[in-house]
Amino acid sequence: MEKHPPAWLRWAPALFVFLWSTGFIGSKLGAPFAEPLTFLSWRYVAAVALLLGAAVLTRAAWPASPAVAGHAAVAGLLVQGAYLSGVFCSVARGMPLATVSLIVGLQPVLTAIAAGPMLGERLSRRQWLGIALGFGGVVLVVSGKWTGASADAAAYAWLVFALFGITGGTLYQKRFCGAVPMLTGGVIQYAAAGTVTIAAAYATETMVVAWTPQFAFALGWLVLVLSFGAIGLLFTMIRHGEASRVASLFFLTPPVTAVMAFLLFGEKLPAVALAGLAVSAVGVALVTRR
Repeated sequence: MEKHPPAWLRWAPALFVFLWSTGFIGSKLGAPFAEPLTFLSWRYVAAVALLLGAAVLTRAAWPASPAVAGHAAVAGLLVQGAYLSGVFCSVARGMPLATVSLIVGLQPVLTAIAAGPMLGERLSRRQWLGIALGFGGVVLVVSGKWTGASADAAAYAWLVFALFGITGGTLYQKRFCGAVPMLTGGVIQYAAAGTVTIAAAYATETMVVAWTPQFAFALGWLVLVLSFGAIGLLFTMIRHGEASRVASLFFLTPPVTAVMAFLLFGEKLPAVALAGLAVSAVGVALVTRR
């Protein structure tokens, strides 16, 4: 970890939480017009094209060796491929969003547990308390929006796949990708995730897309704001901070997403959800405060 991270990085956590939360909104907007893996395939293709163009124009450096490039590809498969495909496919099979938020909300807990033996990070009692409060806040938020559980076992399997993908990707990025250039590393990560996702979509889906203005907006938002902004911020924060601290921010994304859904789609936000917002915020503050 660098001793003197950039000054602007102090604002990165709040911006990251906001941008990451909009990904659920974009997914909901585009879901009616394409199957999940097909939707993700187009996202990856567009992200690779834009990042590659930017890398060529700026003459960005590429990874110094095939081994470094390989680490970038593995991180992309975990953070991009496994996490996003798991969430999208679980929702497509009928898993309620409240259940999705709750299970994926376990990610900071798994990261904190694994960061000790894998990265040598140690959490204080205050930080463990913060993790417990953060998860408790997530439970409070989604409890007010619970709509029942899916009976499809495959939906749960996809969600567990997503959970371990984002957890493993966070740890792997911290452990092995410190030397990966941000811009060209993004090209490799999205290309790796896209190759696998496109093959899976070709094998299991029709790959038909209804190119409506709403779908185009959702795709553009996910590519520009999520693939560039949120993912870039995530990897920057991981590079400059402890994995467990960064992971704790994921506790805030379900509550913030609930607020966005209330403002944009009129979904009700009960008092228990507001309490969950406050509890999660306190928990993240305890984990991230030095």
